[in-house]
Amino acid sequence: MAPLAEVDHDNIERKLKDVVQELYQIMVQVSTYDAMGRSSKEVLSSEIKNLSQALQALHTAASPPNQLPSVPPELLDYVENGRNPDIYTREFVEAVRRGNQLLKGKLHAFGSFRDVLAAEMAAAMPELRQDVDRVCEATGGKPPVTGGEGAAEAGASGVAPPRAQDAAAATGPGPSAPTPTPTPAPSSGA
Repeated sequence: MAPLAEVDHDNIERKLKDVVQELYQIMVQVSTYDAMGRSSKEVLSSEIKNLSQALQALHTAASPPNQLPSVPPELLDYVENGRNPDIYTREFVEAVRRGNQLLKGKLHAFGSFRDVLAAEMAAAMPELRQDVDRVCEATGGKPPVTGGEGAAEAGASGVAPPRAQDAAAATGPGPSAPTPTPTPAPSSGA
């Protein structure tokens, strides 16, 4: 368990002296108070505000910030129900691990999407190439490689190569693909 914060007695003593001094100032203002004078009201009001601030400072100095460590209510429920608190700790660590894995997967998916989108945008709109490169670099990705600048670098940059179906659709049917020929319908007449 972490040690509790020590109280600085010298600091508290100074704050107490400040409170006593403010009380003395109020006593002087009250004894010389002039009901008709406007400045007496303002000075007394100011001294009372100073006393309030001195009392707040004394309270803050006298009470340590955290007297007890924070204990999650779920852990208290575990103990009240007779369960081992180590089980709570293990379940909590597992939940955090699962959450971290989920976030890592999302981060990887968005990174892949960013790279694919950047490659498609750079190919479709070459005038935006510099902007796409700048955004990719600012978000932790690598600028897309398009055209004949080096297909080997495209694989290293994380940009997915085109699928075989897309390549076949772009080039048309190859020589091994049979072309369908219309067959005449059988005649049913005599």
